[in-house]
Amino acid sequence: MDEIDSRILRELQHDFPLSERPYEVIAERLQLSAEQLWTRVERMLDEGIIRRMGASFDSKKLGFSSTLAAVSVEQKLVDRAAEVVGQFPEVTHNYLRNDVFNIWFTLIAADEERIESVLEQIRTTLSLEKAAVLNLPVKRLFKLDARFNVSK
Repeated sequence: MDEIDSRILRELQHDFPLSERPYEVIAERLQLSAEQLWTRVERMLDEGIIRRMGASFDSKKLGFSSTLAAVSVEQKLVDRAAEVVGQFPEVTHNYLRNDVFNIWFTLIAADEERIESVLEQIRTTLSLEKAAVLNLPVKRLFKLDARFNVSK
């Protein structure tokens, strides 16, 4: 990764343009051709330097409900449980933890009722007791601005 890559990463994180052709705008800002910019972005994606590119919306401001959830499953059921959890489009991501509640995930849905429905479907599909599924809705929001400091 060189200084140009670092500059590209800063632009992608901090000031992504709302434009019909955003990469052309970024390329112009960085005094690169759009082709040079995209070649570098693709390389960083291929190398895993960039893992995900996408917008992040405030679901609450858009009228949605969200929650952090977890399930407790036996180790031998972890893969199956991750598959079941991941099948719902309302699940934004899930991850494994070394704890009694070993699969954690976030849900964003139209309303609280849909969240409860998804959690109940997960519970019944996995044959879990009610106590094996946690629903941890936000009580107070602490929003972190998770942008990465890019250096050479």
